[in-house]
Parts: sequence; structure tokens; C-alpha cells
Amino acid sequence: MPFTLASSVTFEEDIKKSRFQAIAAVVENEQQVKIFLEQNKDLSTTHQCWAWKIGHHVRFNDDGEPSGTAGRPILATIEGNDLTNVIVLVNRWYGGIKLGTGGLVRAYGGCAGQCLLLAEKIELIEKQEIRFACLFNEWAIMQYELMQQQIEYQEQYTETGVVIEARVQVHQIEPLRLKLQDVSRGREQLKVLEEHAHDE
Repeated sequence: MPFTLASSVTFEEDIKKSRFQAIAAVVENEQQVKIFLEQNKDLSTTHQCWAWKIGHHVRFNDDGEPSGTAGRPILATIEGNDLTNVIVLVNRWYGGIKLGTGGLVRAYGGCAGQCLLLAEKIELIEKQEIRFACLFNEWAIMQYELMQQQIEYQEQYTETGVVIEARVQVHQIEPLRLKLQDVSRGREQLKVLEEHAHDE
């Protein structure tokens, strides 16, 4: 079962006069990754190395450190914790003492690992896109149902009624499907849309 973080967390340590700071945060798509990296851009650092994992997609960046000594060890700690939808950024302020390849791997991986140890992990609940339609007089009942289950939705009004798209947790699909059949007396069907592999 994959997990994600309940909230962002930071951890700092000094290793041989270099200061390392790890920041772990939740990201759900590449747009959020870009925003996170922009918000945490720090020109005072010597290196800003990072790794992220969203579903099956992973990326990492050594930011000028020797290849494989920073981004990959950070990614290994994310995967080792069964985490997804997570980015970990490790900032380094060079203190004048070279750490060597093994030392860098330990420093970046260790700092990221300590940071993730502090984080509260929550089970990642898979969500799926659904779509259904109903008549105007049925919408109030369906809308109430969506609000009761705290489901985010978008509605679009047509000449004949309302078309609704929503992101729901997998276990919410069946109750909604039954409710829709009940309200529309079997006329309408709830459709589960294929997951699109595009950035939101």
C-alpha cells in the first residue's frame, strides 16, 4: 500500500562543516513540482539536489554534485519508505571539506531519510475520475450526496439537466452509482473515466 506525507517537513544537520537541509513535501503532478522548486529556490546554497516520485513517474537531479551521489540516494529513501506523490529537496551549503562520493551518498541519503522519519505518513487513497448526468430536479439530491461524502466536483448545465465530473475515492464509486440509479430510476449510468497520463 503506498503512503504519502500528511504535511511538509524539514530537517537540518551539519556534516563536516557543510550544512544540509532537507525539505519534504506532497506533490500530485509535475506542475506542483515546478511550483515547489521555484518557491524553494535558494541562491545562497551550493547545491539544491532533489528527487520526486508520483505514481510510477520518478525524477532526480544532482545539481552539480558527482553523478549518482545526491538525487539517486534521495529517491532511494522515498522508495524505501513506500512513499509516492512526494518530493524531497536537499540543500547543501559547502563548508570547505570535501566529503567524497561515499560521504555525499550518505549525507544526501541520510539527510533525506532523517527528514522522512520525522514526517507523518498517511495511506494514499487512490482517486478516480467519474462522470454522470441527471435532470435538474434530481441534481439537488445528488449534490447533497456529493457534499455529504466531501467529494469535489464540477457541474456543467445543459439544456436537459446537469453533467457532473468528480474525483472520488475508489470505495465511493459504488454507493454513488446506486444512488444515481435510484434517483434517476435506472435511466442514468455513472461512468468511471480512464486515468489520463497528462499533467493536471
